[in-house]
Amino acid sequence: MDVPARPTLDPIAREIWAMKYRYDPGDGVGAETCIEDSWRRVAQAVSAAERDNERLVWADSFYRILEDYRFLPAGRILAGAGTGRQVTLFNCFVMGRIPDSLDGIFMQLREAALTMQQGGGIGHDFSTLRPRGAPVKGVGADASGPISFMDVWDAMCKTIMSAGTRRGAMMGTMRCDHPDIETFITVKQQAGRLRNFNLSVLVTDTFMAAVKAKAEWPLVFEGHTYRSVSAAHLWEQIIHATYDVAEPGVIFIDRINAENNLSYCETITATNPCGEQPLPPYGACLLGSLNLTRFVIDPFDTNVRIDEEALRQTTSTAVRFMDNIIDISNYPLPQQRAEAFAKRRIGLGITGLADALAMCGLEYGTWPAAEAAQRWMAAIEQAAYQSSISLAEERGPFPLFDAGLFGQTGHASNLGQELRREVTRHGLRNGLLTSIAPTGTISLVAGNVSSGIEPIFNIQYERKVLQPDGTQRTETVTDYAAALYWQMHGTNASLPPAFITADQLTPSAHLLMQAAVQKHVDSSISKTINIPEDFPFESFKNVYEEAYDLGLKGCTTYRPNAVTGSVLSSTSLTVSEADAASHGPRDREEVLPGMTYKLRWPESDHAIYITVNDVMEDGLRRPFEIFINSKNMEHYAWTVALTRMISAVFRRGGDVSFVVDELKAVFDPRGGQWMGGRYVPSLLAAIGGIIERHMIDTGFLDPARAGMLLNGQAGRGRSGVSCPRCASGALTFQEGCATCLSCGYSKCS
Repeated sequence: MDVPARPTLDPIAREIWAMKYRYDPGDGVGAETCIEDSWRRVAQAVSAAERDNERLVWADSFYRILEDYRFLPAGRILAGAGTGRQVTLFNCFVMGRIPDSLDGIFMQLREAALTMQQGGGIGHDFSTLRPRGAPVKGVGADASGPISFMDVWDAMCKTIMSAGTRRGAMMGTMRCDHPDIETFITVKQQAGRLRNFNLSVLVTDTFMAAVKAKAEWPLVFEGHTYRSVSAAHLWEQIIHATYDVAEPGVIFIDRINAENNLSYCETITATNPCGEQPLPPYGACLLGSLNLTRFVIDPFDTNVRIDEEALRQTTSTAVRFMDNIIDISNYPLPQQRAEAFAKRRIGLGITGLADALAMCGLEYGTWPAAEAAQRWMAAIEQAAYQSSISLAEERGPFPLFDAGLFGQTGHASNLGQELRREVTRHGLRNGLLTSIAPTGTISLVAGNVSSGIEPIFNIQYERKVLQPDGTQRTETVTDYAAALYWQMHGTNASLPPAFITADQLTPSAHLLMQAAVQKHVDSSISKTINIPEDFPFESFKNVYEEAYDLGLKGCTTYRPNAVTGSVLSSTSLTVSEADAASHGPRDREEVLPGMTYKLRWPESDHAIYITVNDVMEDGLRRPFEIFINSKNMEHYAWTVALTRMISAVFRRGGDVSFVVDELKAVFDPRGGQWMGGRYVPSLLAAIGGIIERHMIDTGFLDPARAGMLLNGQAGRGRSGVSCPRCASGALTFQEGCATCLSCGYSKCS
């Protein structure tokens, strides 16, 4: 047997393609009818960077690696290339350094909004802002601190999302020696706080040495020591917060800078939201993945092997493809364009690793699997650098290439002597080449191959598919390698031992695979280490220390917890939710218990009174109806409409906590208000806060769970975590995002 036939679009893949990637200009002319149309569009768009007489040849080469699913460009490229839309084809941005001044802060906020408007995920380092309580010279006031300004960024992100663009995603980082680091560590334990951020602590080598020495650790800003703490205690605070609520992550920032090919011309202090791209100020990177399952020859056979020659050839074509993207993409800001052109970094990675290992009879998380993964990644790295050298000969090296400095330090210094000699002689087209990113939806389109370097998450699960008439049907989604095995051996055949899933792995097994691949990745890797809920804290702490000792650039774990829920549930609707969906609204009783809240909105002369009445259901007090009243007639029409709509939702029962999420996501274009020391983006958001408080006070919503509402992971009161779109219990947490296996809902936390 040769390489398996390329995947065809099953109903799930077709739905995702049609929803996320299919181009339809909206006038009925030129709409794509199949995914091959999308591949042709992208290939032709990318070939526009070639010489006129070579465009057709390269368009054909690009199309062949796309339509065979050997190379999967990131979703931004597939959705945007060749459409003429004003969107960026780059996935990852780190914004400029935030100046410690009000003008500078809000200039950076504007730039962040413009970048997110075009679909880019962003990273910011907030270590540059003075700590809370520090004097602000000239105005006779104390600083509010970086966390307060992160709230403003969070509000901006929600505003961009409410405007109908792609969901927002942000990374916020802070140095381990910043005076506000302890607040940063615990901030996401507060209900609803910074839910559009992923947070990571920038951990230095000096700090890790202080932890091991049990030394005191000074907290410093601009040369002034504010106080000192125990390094070991601070480290334990970081790990405890991660154990409790899955954040913050840890970035070993000194290692990132030491191993950066471009350390001679840039300093890195932040990453993109999922962590696979450490970038300098205004840094940008595009992503793409080689689908390893397409290179396995004779799968499940004694002669099984990877076609390394085909892997190298595809890598070479993919590097050229991605280098062309730099030239044809839009850029939200001119500084991002200048940075991208100066260094021409790309992020070529892999997906389908776990499936490819299973097809080769290798069990993910074992030494033989790690050695194979390292060998495959080494072949990709070698081919990528050789291709970039050839491009440099043809087109010239990246403008900031310095033959005397490049390769003397950083990751490139570990390349083979012959390859480094070639780089010195001919130059390099791209400052960095490899990175391993999340590939969730694009991997589903490719036949549900395992995502990135993650293990197989589930062999099979159920997913809802929307029909043209608006109804839904349920389809069984099967892992690519498992489906291939059953196709070859019959559906009743037992899967070989190599089919190991995420819940069967130890943390050390995850770390082993990440460390093996990292040796041949010059940027970084997006990976989540799934931890059992009953995993002891002392053992959990060892995971991060082991990650540091293994030479990783960062570590992200996920343990089921009260705030973000469980990692995986394969259940569908609960009985009460199903009943609520199938029956009409419940009849009102004559007398209902309730509470009335007084809300003063700073712009209104009259208070607003909000009454929420409840019913008892399954021993739980549940919201049933709401009334909103005010003497201010300006609000009359919309308060009546809001009363009727929310009450209609409440009366149907089931998961009604999403109402809070929707209200808090409403932003007044005229600006919100500061209330009780917090920024509230609109009057509707303030009403959402009242409803949330009522749900907590009556016991419908656990206060530890309330923060999930703005995280897009609302659960049904005290029951299990359910999807806010389809109400099923099929939420997973992988590669920094919550994803529903049932309906496809996805949101980065």
